[in-house]
Amino acid sequence: MEFPIVRMRRMRRTETLRRMTRETTLSVDDLIAPLFIIPGSGERRAIASMPGQYQMSADAAAAECESLFALGVPAVILFGLPDKKDPKGESGVKADGVVQKATALIKKAAPDLCVITDVCLCEYTSHGHCGLLKGNEVDNDSTLKQLARMALSHVAAGADMVAPSDMMDGRVAAIRAALDESGFGMTPIMSYAAKYASAFYGPFRDAADSAPQFGDRRSYQMDPANRREALREIDLDEGEGADILMVKPALAYLDVIAAVRERSNLPLAAYSVSGEYSMIMAAAERGMLDADRAMFESLTSIKRAGADMILTYFAKAVAEELKRRRG
Repeated sequence: MEFPIVRMRRMRRTETLRRMTRETTLSVDDLIAPLFIIPGSGERRAIASMPGQYQMSADAAAAECESLFALGVPAVILFGLPDKKDPKGESGVKADGVVQKATALIKKAAPDLCVITDVCLCEYTSHGHCGLLKGNEVDNDSTLKQLARMALSHVAAGADMVAPSDMMDGRVAAIRAALDESGFGMTPIMSYAAKYASAFYGPFRDAADSAPQFGDRRSYQMDPANRREALREIDLDEGEGADILMVKPALAYLDVIAAVRERSNLPLAAYSVSGEYSMIMAAAERGMLDADRAMFESLTSIKRAGADMILTYFAKAVAEELKRRRG
């Protein structure tokens, strides 16, 4: 059948009809809120490159998590900014590290909130790379032990899930083995399985003070031009025991999200990164677009591509707006 019998506009005529036929709906259950943790107490420092986002001390983060959970946000992911850095990132594996302290406080304040911790060395190393160095090269295999130590310290502090973001080969297997051997066999791993060497990370590196001091991360993060390589990466991580796969960034990689969704039956996360957030906020500040509409449209597109959950700096704003709509 064709026009005029078929009129596609019939089902777009009213908001109720559009709501009834909507194929993809963004829910608060889809959201994971990233938080940046700093030393001290009572600290809440605005991040200039990410309007509306803050670096927070553990106590302030715990209060923020209570607020997020009350809005229905089910999970947060923590990134640490230590007061001291060294070549091996030792501050990231200590029991009294910033993430470890924050995890313990958050689990007391909001016991049912899922606390995920980012496992990577870049925030903790003096050179800013995601692994240990041998000369000026990141040494893959020696890094695995340090990542496993970090993951164990996070889980011992109360983390519900760990998320290795370093892109070292074999790190999911190394962390899985370390967790299992230490009695944490039920702790899941969310793997940054397809993490690209992206220009969209700029504001994050400002927020997390994690820019490399020399070179870049293209020798371990993926080439933005590659799609088939992402499928090899997710196959490997799934085989090593990952419980959730992740694609990062999200908005410029919707084709990769869709391909991973077709390839794997594991839950799929997508990280809507700092650059995606800051672009919308900057354009909205200049009156170039409507921030709320752009926020929902971009996140809905990520879910439509196949993501089951979305790490996003818009998590709280989306949760507040969804609550307002429910009345």
